[in-house]
Amino acid sequence: MSDHSIEYYNRYTKQIETEAVYGEPFLKFLYNNPIGRLCLKGFVRRHLPSNLYGKLMDSRLSKRKILPFIEKYKVDTTEFQKAPAEFTCFNDFFIRKLKPEARPINEDAHAIVFPADGRHYCIPDLSSYDGILVKGNVLPLVDLLGSLQLAETYLSGSMVISRLCPTDYHRFHFPITGHVSTPKLINGYLYSVNPIALRKNIHIFAQNKRFVTTIKVPSGKEIVMIEVGATCVGSVSHTYTPNTQCVKGAEKGFFSFGGSTVITVFPKGSIEFENDLLEQSAHKREVFAKMGDKMGSFLLKNTE
Repeated sequence: MSDHSIEYYNRYTKQIETEAVYGEPFLKFLYNNPIGRLCLKGFVRRHLPSNLYGKLMDSRLSKRKILPFIEKYKVDTTEFQKAPAEFTCFNDFFIRKLKPEARPINEDAHAIVFPADGRHYCIPDLSSYDGILVKGNVLPLVDLLGSLQLAETYLSGSMVISRLCPTDYHRFHFPITGHVSTPKLINGYLYSVNPIALRKNIHIFAQNKRFVTTIKVPSGKEIVMIEVGATCVGSVSHTYTPNTQCVKGAEKGFFSFGGSTVITVFPKGSIEFENDLLEQSAHKREVFAKMGDKMGSFLLKNTE
């Protein structure tokens, strides 16, 4: 992956494609320019700019941005529950719901599905990985999870990072059926989670505002879901009922305007990833896939 483009593998076209980055000049200024980095540390990463931009995207004036955005990024409007003209503001469009048939959920009883539309990257063995996207720049698991006890449980586990772009469907869903906990808020900044930013600082994941939730499956194993806020995504909203049974593919929540990330962490020997995800991740390349598509197979017994 070069410094000038973001390439990913498209599961559906089976081609390597280049991402059209929303706000790319601004991101490159913030993370590649010395003056931009000063602005980032002093102002942009904090919650006030995100809150102000969020209010702008909630205003009726922002409605005029919807159609140009749809046309520029070729967003498929046939999937929408509402017609584009029915959205009251840009954020209403951004957190749109889709028709159920637009995202069929893999029905295989052992299938674990992607929790969101996006570009996905897997780490099969957290005990031996050499950094997420940036070779040699290791992010300690304890920093990400905010708990030493929780981190020790998953030190030899696996992880999938699902990165959502502003052009994506921004509701996130449960990857598996189980009993879900109350989300734990870990407050932090709002850095961008775009690879342009991650190349400079992988610790963004552990510095950003995020929510940590566990899902206990019938075998007794627990899977961790982390929703990470980003630049202009101060608002992570949960729509599920905590401490209840969740169903694979059911909605868990949504991100307001921006781009963000869902991270799913698995205990050792609990998942066998799909071949394309393994192969592309080995080449430090993300895989584009939609919510409900198969991420891997859940293994009933540990392979220890």
